[in-house]
Amino acid sequence: MPRRALRRALTAAATAVSALAIGLAAPSAHAATPLPYVALGDSYSAGSGVLPADLSAPLLCLRSELNYPGVIAERTGAALTDVTCGAAQTKHFTQAQYPGVAAQLDAVKSDTRLITLTIGGNDNNTFIGAMLACGTAGIATVGLGHPCKTLYGSTFDDQIDAHTYPDVKAALQKIRAKAPNARVAVLGYPWIMPATADSSCFVKMPIASGDVPYLRALQGHLNAVIGRAARETGATFVDFSKTSEGHDACAPSGTRWIEPLLFGTNVVPVHPNARGERAMAEQTVSALGLG
Repeated sequence: MPRRALRRALTAAATAVSALAIGLAAPSAHAATPLPYVALGDSYSAGSGVLPADLSAPLLCLRSELNYPGVIAERTGAALTDVTCGAAQTKHFTQAQYPGVAAQLDAVKSDTRLITLTIGGNDNNTFIGAMLACGTAGIATVGLGHPCKTLYGSTFDDQIDAHTYPDVKAALQKIRAKAPNARVAVLGYPWIMPATADSSCFVKMPIASGDVPYLRALQGHLNAVIGRAARETGATFVDFSKTSEGHDACAPSGTRWIEPLLFGTNVVPVHPNARGERAMAEQTVSALGLG
């Protein structure tokens, strides 16, 4: 065979072998096992109030199809087991929250590789208790002064230090024991109130002007102890203190991540809307380097 013809034949054979190798490699790449992912947590993880509702979830959990765990799973291809449930407390990781709703940690297995959660806000009724107390006090004073701070002082903060911090830390230790090789992301709660009072917001969030910074500081304290518990147990804390600034419940529709108490769009007020859930997912993916 002439040398030039031989070279062409060898080149064609090499090209065919390369194409065959690529063709054989492609299926194995697509067949890679999806990352086993379990989503735990309360209403901020369940996306409670965001429609459409997840009809496969227990009715009382008010889980949304658009919650941040679902967004994370869609973007990463992870195999999601979602047991998030509205109103969950740390105790519901190890005991049933409602009849027929298993303890959330039952979903965590030794081969779980990714776990996300928000927890702690419902312990001691911190969120709902403070919001209702301050809202009632704010209406009584027509938005003037700081009646909630005067009435409750350090009560909520004392409960966070005495109960929420150790309970969150203990819950994270139990998660670690069940899934020692999992990456655990503990999300903070995006800002509900702005740093300073906005008089135009009172009709939506009836909090007295002097109690706006009081509630803001309370939420900052809650997030701080959750972050501390996360760091002490080897989890990643996803901090929204900067990224959620300006997206609080007083921000206009289309900008806010949290819906207000009154005249909002969510079925459940003072919770993230779909935009907020997406933002929580995006920052979590970034913090874990999954994107």
